[in-house]
Amino acid sequence: MTPMTTSRSWTPIRTDRRAFLGMLACAGVAVMLPWRPAHALDSDGARALIDRSLGEVYQVINSGQPAAQMYQEFEAIFARYADVDVIARSALGPTARQTDAAVLADYRQAFQGYIGRKYGARFREFIGSRIEVTGARPLKSFYAVTSVAHLNGRAPMEVEWHVSDRSGQDLYFNIIIEGVNMLASERAEIGAMLARRQGDVTALAADLRQAG
Repeated sequence: MTPMTTSRSWTPIRTDRRAFLGMLACAGVAVMLPWRPAHALDSDGARALIDRSLGEVYQVINSGQPAAQMYQEFEAIFARYADVDVIARSALGPTARQTDAAVLADYRQAFQGYIGRKYGARFREFIGSRIEVTGARPLKSFYAVTSVAHLNGRAPMEVEWHVSDRSGQDLYFNIIIEGVNMLASERAEIGAMLARRQGDVTALAADLRQAG
């Protein structure tokens, strides 16, 4: 694939808003982090992270691989660029603080696979879009990277990515799409699944392995 620049856009059949939101979830989903001073992260690094992740997503979309293999690659992209531990905990909510470490680790792994399959299944519908990274700025203890999504037959959509090095490496932990927090829908869904299992996180992890 041609190397990417921070101003590059991708023009890979039709898409819809749901598929678009799903694709972005692989690049990171939303959660607020406690304040912690930034280390080496700067605007250029935050912007480059978003460029790389989007480039890898489009590379998989256009690869022509079998669906199962594509889902594995999407999961790997999510694991590589998103703060999976923080995202999984936030989706689980307060229960995360009361869960045994081994059970929580099992849930985290199941959640990661669930995200890869769930949104990967929609990626093949996403051909025909163009996303342009437009800038980055410091915001509180992290960096906000701005981008514009050009969807077929729709007005451009503003997308903001929040990037932090809190975990020791540059990762994104939040995406805001026209004011919509991506994790809200996942947290509602995970919460409903947990409620159906009477708060049993082990059973939730089993559900997640079958979902998506």
